[in-house]
This record gives sequence, C-alpha cells and structure tokens, in this order.
Amino acid sequence: MKHIIFLLALLCSMSAGAQKKREFRGAWIQCVNGQFLNLGTERMQQTLSYQLDELQKDGGNAIIFQVRPECDALYASQIEPWSRFLTGQQGRAPQPYWDPLQWMIEQCHARGMELHAWINPYRAKTKTTTALATNHIAIRKPQSCFEYDGLMILNPGLPENRDYICTVVRDIVSRYDIDGLHMDDYFYPYPVAGQPIPDDAAYQMYPNGITNKGDWRRHNVNLFVKQLYQTVHETKPWVKVGISPFGIYRNKKNSPIGSNTNGLQNYDDLYADILLWVNNGWMDYCVPQLYWEIGHKAADYDTLIKWWNQYASNRPLFIGEDVERTVNNADPKNPNQHQMHAKHLLHQQMKHVNGTVLWYAKAAVDNIGNYGTMLRQQYWRTPALQPKMTFIDGKCPGKPRKLKPIWTEDGYVLFWTAPSGKSWKDQAVKYVVYKFAKGEKININDATKIQCITTNTFYRLPYQDGQQKYTYVITALNRLQNESKQVKKKVKL
Repeated sequence: MKHIIFLLALLCSMSAGAQKKREFRGAWIQCVNGQFLNLGTERMQQTLSYQLDELQKDGGNAIIFQVRPECDALYASQIEPWSRFLTGQQGRAPQPYWDPLQWMIEQCHARGMELHAWINPYRAKTKTTTALATNHIAIRKPQSCFEYDGLMILNPGLPENRDYICTVVRDIVSRYDIDGLHMDDYFYPYPVAGQPIPDDAAYQMYPNGITNKGDWRRHNVNLFVKQLYQTVHETKPWVKVGISPFGIYRNKKNSPIGSNTNGLQNYDDLYADILLWVNNGWMDYCVPQLYWEIGHKAADYDTLIKWWNQYASNRPLFIGEDVERTVNNADPKNPNQHQMHAKHLLHQQMKHVNGTVLWYAKAAVDNIGNYGTMLRQQYWRTPALQPKMTFIDGKCPGKPRKLKPIWTEDGYVLFWTAPSGKSWKDQAVKYVVYKFAKGEKININDATKIQCITTNTFYRLPYQDGQQKYTYVITALNRLQNESKQVKKKVKL
C-alpha cells in the first residue's frame, strides 16, 4: 500500500511539472497602484524592461498592460487625455515624449510575447484623482456619468456611452499592433451598503421593455460587450478579446448552477452575465480572478476552479492567480509548503483550463515565495505557444522555405525565408525552432524540444566541436499561432 501511495504522489508531482506546448502565460501590469508616478520616461522604461526580462526568463508569453484606467490614456490619443498615472497630471504629455503602449508592443514582440491592451470601460474617475483635464469625457459631457462612492462612472444605461467606449477601442485597435483587447471586472460599480446606483433617469429614458432593474442593468452590459466584440473583430479580426471577471459568477443559494461559495457575485452585484458572453461567443478568452486560497471559507479556490472548468468551457479558460496570496498560505495537505504546487496540480487536472494570468507582474518579478524561480525551473521552463482559437481562424501558414545553415562572422547560423501569404490568415509572423538529438524521433508535440519562438528568420546554432549530430525543425506561425508543416535540417555541432 505504501508503494502505491508513493507512486501516486510521484505521478502527481510529475504531472504538476509537465510542460504544455500551448498555454497562455500572462501577467497583469497595472498603473493604478501608482508604480509609475513621477518615474519619468527613462526610469519607467528601465522598470518595464526589467519586468519584461524577468517574466521572459520565467517563461511568460503574454503581458496585459493597463492603458486606460479612468477614461484616459497611456498612449497617444486624440480622444482622451494623457493619464495622471503616467505623468502625475491628467492631460500632461510625458517628457521626454514617448508612447508607452507603442513602446510596450515593440518590447513584448521583441521578446516573443503578446501584448494585450487593458482598458477599464466605464470608470471615468478613480477615488484618488482630484482633477480632470478639460478634454475628459466627464468634463465635456457630465451628464454621461454618475458619481458613486468617490468614483465617476460612465452610465452603462446610456447608449451613447457604449458607442463612445467602442470609438475609443476602435481607435486603439486600428492604430496599434496589439494582440488582444482586455477588460477586467469593473462593469457596474462594486456595491456599497446604503448607496444605491443613481441610474433611475436612464432607466426611465431607455427601459428597453424590461421591468426588473437588475435585468435592465445586465441587458445594458450585454449590449456593450457584444458591441465591443464586434467592434474589435471588424477592425482587426485577429485581435483577441479577453475579459477577466470577478471570481464568483453566482452563489448556489441564488442559482442552481451557482458555486458552493458565499461572496460577491458577477451576475447579481456587478450585473455581468459572464456565462452568457462565453456561451454566445462575445469574447475570445475568459480569466476569472480566483485570487483566494485553497480552503478559503467563503470562496474556496478548489471549488471555484472546478466550477469555472465545468461551466465556462465554450471559450478558452485561463485562471487569474494572486501570487502573494498563493505564497502566503500553506497547502492544507502539506503545511510545510505554500500553495503554488497544489494550485498547479489543480490546473493540470482541469480539462478546460489552459493558461494562467499572474496578479500581478511585479510580485512574480520580485520572486516572493520563490514564485518566479519555480516558474522558470519547473512549471514554465520551456517556451509555449498560445492556445488555439479556431473559432477565429483555423488556417495555417505555409512552411518556411530555403532552410540552410551558414557560417557567418557571428558563427554558425540557421537561415530560412518566410512562406508566401496572401492574407493575415496565412502570413507567417513568428517561427518555432525545435532541436532533436541523433536518434530521437521527430515529434513537434514535445514541448521540451522547443528552443525558441522568434520573429527572426534565423537562429544562431550552439556550435561546439562539430562532433554531435542534431536535427533542427522549423515551423511558421500566423497571428493566431496556428502552426505550419515542418521543415528540417541535420547539422553537426
């Protein structure tokens, strides 16, 4: 019996460290915590470069970068003012001048990472902002907003606000080479006891034949999410739309399909019917914020990851992980270690979970609880492609051409040329380099054989003495990382 228990434990340990070939490995980089305030251009770029370098070493392949926290912009916009979270004063351009979104796109792409632009759709003012620029929407059109608990919110009940947000989104998607457009959990404001949402006038003006106020609010957000999804894909079909909702959809006491939890609810409290959006295909990936620990009394992580795996599988499902809470809580089954290992075991066991987004990037970069080291040494130790999204596009590019090793001034280099392509669906934008030792079976499904994922059409070979034989395999990826057929070349290193 002891031998069986040992083998089961060993298998669990191995599965936790198994490498997936396709997996979303993201991290949120937020600005509302003030981490960039008064840094200036050079120091902010240095800070971001360091974070990106460390996340790349950790195995990350996507960054979700906050660019619109309060109807403002961390990018060059003709519609909304520069963010105070960038320059300290809303409406003031950075000096020396730069465009953080454009810079981040270039930096992420150079590291083989995707860049998803993160917007907060309705929030027009955070609690800590005291002055708004003259071209801010709340100054230009104060009737479009309402105040709530120190915030200003674009009223979701007004059709003009849906159109306005989609105009901003179309501007971002059309002008920037982003890979995704991302929203988090701020739809209607988080409820505060004794403070009703002041939207009676909008309800009377645009009731849409709905007699229940909660249903009306959900309808407003549903209309917006559908319109935003259509706006993004009409502008650039390959740009992914991701939403990161609060971690509880509904509690079981309020719905037969609710989770066995007792906390704030997307559906009832934030008026966000996330399952409707998933099942109607109004989003391309879902990242529920499961920030609690395993064993939490009101919102057990174990309960919630299983719930989302069961009910939200119609679109790719990634899990929002709180790094600090993970490492600050002991594994209930092994009190001598924190919960990172146990949570990754749960990920491996969930059929529909195929990715993680870290809250937040700096916590992983700072390596609290050895989290970053464990990513790079175990859980994310080999590169990973993005999960497939064949509902957007299932076409593959042609395979690379003219693969040839050449001696250069910089050493032994493997060169190839891009396949021909007529549209975004069959154009190659990246390449995967695999390496196999003599006698090894060529199997590109083995993630441990991936050497790199690169935008280059060359790869510097690690030449030693020319005595060892290897086979290199190159494939091409299109914008959605659909993979071409392979080409291969034998070399002596």
